[in-house]
Amino acid sequence: MRITGLTLSLDTIPAPVPIARVVVDRDGWRTAAQAIAAGGGRLVALWGADRSRSDAEELAICAAYAVTEGLVWLDLSVDGDQPRYPDIAELHPCARRMQRAAFDLVGLQADGAADTRPWLNHGTWPADRFPLRAGEFEAGAFAGRQVEDYPFVRVEGDGVHEIPVGPVHAGIIEPGHFRFSIVGEKVLRLEQRLGYKHKGIERRFTQLPPLDAHRLAGRVSGDSTVAYAWAYCMALESIARVEVPPRAAALRALMLERERVANHLGDLGALGNDAALAFGLAQFSRLREDWLRTSAQAFGHRLMMDCVAPGGVAVEPDPASVERMRVQCDAIEREVLTLRAVYDEHAGLEDRFMTTGRVSPQLARRLGLTGLAGRASGQPSDLRCDHPFAPYGELGVRRSTQDGGDVAARVAVRFDETIESLRLIRDLCAGLSEIPDARVRCDVPARAGYGAGWVEGWRGEIFVALELDGDGGRIRRCHCHDPSWQNWPVLEHAVIGNIVPDFPLINKSFNLSYSGQDL
Repeated sequence: MRITGLTLSLDTIPAPVPIARVVVDRDGWRTAAQAIAAGGGRLVALWGADRSRSDAEELAICAAYAVTEGLVWLDLSVDGDQPRYPDIAELHPCARRMQRAAFDLVGLQADGAADTRPWLNHGTWPADRFPLRAGEFEAGAFAGRQVEDYPFVRVEGDGVHEIPVGPVHAGIIEPGHFRFSIVGEKVLRLEQRLGYKHKGIERRFTQLPPLDAHRLAGRVSGDSTVAYAWAYCMALESIARVEVPPRAAALRALMLERERVANHLGDLGALGNDAALAFGLAQFSRLREDWLRTSAQAFGHRLMMDCVAPGGVAVEPDPASVERMRVQCDAIEREVLTLRAVYDEHAGLEDRFMTTGRVSPQLARRLGLTGLAGRASGQPSDLRCDHPFAPYGELGVRRSTQDGGDVAARVAVRFDETIESLRLIRDLCAGLSEIPDARVRCDVPARAGYGAGWVEGWRGEIFVALELDGDGGRIRRCHCHDPSWQNWPVLEHAVIGNIVPDFPLINKSFNLSYSGQDL
């Protein structure tokens, strides 16, 4: 594989999408980051790992990059006595929070980093203790700490004042703090503070058998349960050298597209409501509820949780359910097209959507905006098109993009993708009868191994890096990455210059996951 003048000798991971892993030294870490940035590549994820054995300490910092050829996983061993590695945030700005999290969890420090404030550690565990270090997780070891004051960046000047919002919000959303610096109603700066839940998911993975951990992956962010479970299973299957049968792949894609439609329907209704069109919320909520009930009838769960399993799927819908899903697509499409005409022709709605929360294509490219929000700002990346994993290579997914980068553009992409997903679901349902049933057993090899999964969820690309050790194939490290890591910082830029009452609308147009970046 060649990356803009840099040739790397890679160990290819046998996954349905092109994924390779390479061990580098400090110079290679920095050189690869520079070459990938110069060639238009993107940082997908950055995380730390502790691979210590009883006789030796071994730490590593890892990064996954999307390049033209596929995905490259770089692996740099770090000295345990001086756990430092070269900073890459200047080249890939979205790395900043990931680097801060790598220190909080594993104690790996980026040399020369401009921002070394804690990100996930809110003062609830000692600064010299790291939850993902071997031997550091003990009952009560991190309890009883005094929560520390977080040093928000202060904006000063005549007429400038702050509005703190959260972390506790009205309703049932997860906690997140937003610190607005404003003059009048115009936003000068927004700074976020997330990571309040301390769920311990990454540690919990190491306590589960590999064949059961897909259930935990599916609970990283409940609105993307199919995408996370598929990415985890893809990683495990790549280690086990298991090829998923065509029928199981088709059913996974069917569920993934149903998950995409469900979330788009919910967001389109909420966006209408945030712009004072309660009619939109009522209609899209009705459609989403019908959609979720059909999923429950076909797969036994409204969100299709635990339906993707290692080696294939855990649920096989009967022919009547498949036909019901196919027919439902026609009815939903008619109503969505009607509602789109209402949204497009509603002057008040368009006044709120147009130019609000704009992220230019240039800014989106520089900050690494990805997924649905990225495609609304001229960033065309969509794994279903760029690196189509089965069965997407046969479906011919039509990419949906906009250049406006505002709320209106993000709404337009949601409408386009909803219609396209309905087409894909119809094709998948029609083709299922022609694909014979085939089940494959996924056996975990009793050896050390590395695997990765890369799936285009409704919000953007979901990435899972999985390491098994040689002790019976136990999970040594499992890192799940949500596209919200890239997109939360861009939201801070999107709100600048807008008025405070427009923030809920801008925020909902991204609809990022709190849970997905709080592991």
